[in-house]
Amino acid sequence: MILAKVYVTLKESVLDPQGTAVQRALQQHGYDEVQDVRIGKYMEVRLNLADKQAATERITAMCEELLANLVIESYRFELFEVNA
Repeated sequence: MILAKVYVTLKESVLDPQGTAVQRALQQHGYDEVQDVRIGKYMEVRLNLADKQAATERITAMCEELLANLVIESYRFELFEVNA
């Protein structure tokens, strides 16, 4: 079994009003060192596969077809072997 941890975020060229609001709130609470906040999505997908190459191909297809909007978002993922 493979666990895919998928991170989807807005592309740098896309405005992130939620991230900007969080950045301002943090700064208002005294966290002046905060320079930027980008808000995204985190997903865990368990794959009934043992082969990491096959898992990479399948999770890439899932991200590009459904999990991320490639017009405005980018994605990355990490794969971990886990016990069923």
